Amino acid sequence: MNPTSKFQSVMLIDDSEIDMLVNRKMIESSSISQHILIQSGARSAIEFLRNVEELNSTVSEAKKLIPEIIFLDINMPIMDGFQFLDEFEKFSDLVKSSTKIVMLTSSSDPSDLNRAKKYKYVTNYLTKPLSFDNLSVLAE
Repeated sequence: MNPTSKFQSVMLIDDSEIDMLVNRKMIESSSISQHILIQSGARSAIEFLRNVEELNSTVSEAKKLIPEIIFLDINMPIMDGFQFLDEFEKFSDLVKSSTKIVMLTSSSDPSDLNRAKKYKYVTNYLTKPLSFDNLSVLAE
């Protein structure tokens, strides 16, 4: 791992290619993570996590594949961020205890913020795009 990297891996879940590119570049330039997993939708992210969970491997091997932070957009087609959170709650403790979720959204709707606070694994609510200040707080 890069000595300056705080996390082994993070995951970005966003349907907007532009937002994904901007946020990915910010994470890369901040060096907070060695690996950045990209998912263009919540459903594909759930499938990825299910596949990791179902691996017939040791806990240490599975932990290497589980992102430590998931940056999750709210407004996405097919499955939105809140539906993702409902599905995330069904995962094993191995997945849930290894991952923190950061809502990364363009929504400034107070009801979205209040709703996000009800989920145990949501640790932060940030507005797009990511900034060095946001990332430095997460890396502390």
